[in-house]
Amino acid sequence: MDRGYEVLSESGKNPIKAWTVGVPFEEEAKQQLKNLAGLPFIHKWVAAMPDVHRGFGATVGSVVPTVGAVIPAAVGVDIGCGMIAVRTTLRAEQLPDSLGAVRSAIEAAVPHGRTDNGGRNDRGAWQDAPAAHREAWAHLKPGYDAIVAKHPRLGRGPELGHLGTLGTGNHFIELCLDEAGAVWVMLHSGSRGVGNRIGSHFIELAKEEMRRFFIHLPDADLAYLPEGTVHFQDYVQAVEWAQEYAATNRRLMLESVVRALGAPGLLPPFGLTDAAVNCHHNYVAREHHYGRNCFVTRKGAVRAREGDLGIIPGSMGARSFIVRGKGNAESFHSCSHGAGRVMSRAEAKRHFSVEDHARATEGIECRKDEDVIDETPGAYKPIDAVMAAQADLVEVVHTLRQVVCVKG
Repeated sequence: MDRGYEVLSESGKNPIKAWTVGVPFEEEAKQQLKNLAGLPFIHKWVAAMPDVHRGFGATVGSVVPTVGAVIPAAVGVDIGCGMIAVRTTLRAEQLPDSLGAVRSAIEAAVPHGRTDNGGRNDRGAWQDAPAAHREAWAHLKPGYDAIVAKHPRLGRGPELGHLGTLGTGNHFIELCLDEAGAVWVMLHSGSRGVGNRIGSHFIELAKEEMRRFFIHLPDADLAYLPEGTVHFQDYVQAVEWAQEYAATNRRLMLESVVRALGAPGLLPPFGLTDAAVNCHHNYVAREHHYGRNCFVTRKGAVRAREGDLGIIPGSMGARSFIVRGKGNAESFHSCSHGAGRVMSRAEAKRHFSVEDHARATEGIECRKDEDVIDETPGAYKPIDAVMAAQADLVEVVHTLRQVVCVKG
């Protein structure tokens, strides 16, 4: 029987099952995966998704099941980063010929980007958070206070000010059309500054633990926290809280966008359907696989149990997909989280011009300036090849193409 993955193996290490047939797979990413696979607490094997590429410490596009330890860098610093999407009752033919005003309305409704070095005048944070955001923060605050009581340095930075904000980099808000002409709202973001503080703090604590016990690793960023230790318990508590913050962040932004689009005179009146998805792709979950309870860390991967709905976005100029999981056990019920980079941000800025980017995003209402060249479509793998490589992981439910894209 043909299998949908290739196997990488080295003597004395767990294997790597990689759903990378027909897509670029850089040597640096392979080495990172081999480093991961050599850790003694890996359960069965490491799975690599077709969008796999080199990351900091752990590989983006990796699924890492562990028993007895967790690796903070395998989650990274954008804890709970993920996607949310909802189908509206709007139709393509109801959109105006020029979508500039729609994009401006979204940009005005959701703080995005970063200025003032993230300081008091940062345009990417709320100066006075709306009532709904304050209410959501009141629900999150007790958990946050419990974490900060044990790790005070985590309290030094914005929390409420970032809730319901987009951020920078590859985070985005889009209006998309599906194959039937229905309009979707889709966005990508995570736990913002507070998640970054939590991730960075525990990565450093894990490195201190490795030094304390004279544990030498092939990559210092693979430092881990053994189960049963105080830092392990604190990290799991903090990461689960940050994941809740991230999901709330996306929900609040989606609500803000929908309200903005409903402003009188902008678009025809519309509602929302029951087609909605909110999924993480940088996170840790307690799961059961191959007879063991374990922690599954997905860094740039989405859970795809049988029937699970997920979102796999392309680049700024490529299609995106709403998918349904097939429950493939060998991938630990996972799929890719996007197209995956083939160029670093610096390389993309050297390789592409503003004119290249404008051509690649023709027909899409979005930024077309030098500050977003690192996100240009050519910096990513072809999404169609990525989808073909994971045909045994997910089935496509809807195919989306963006018509408006807001970037930080």
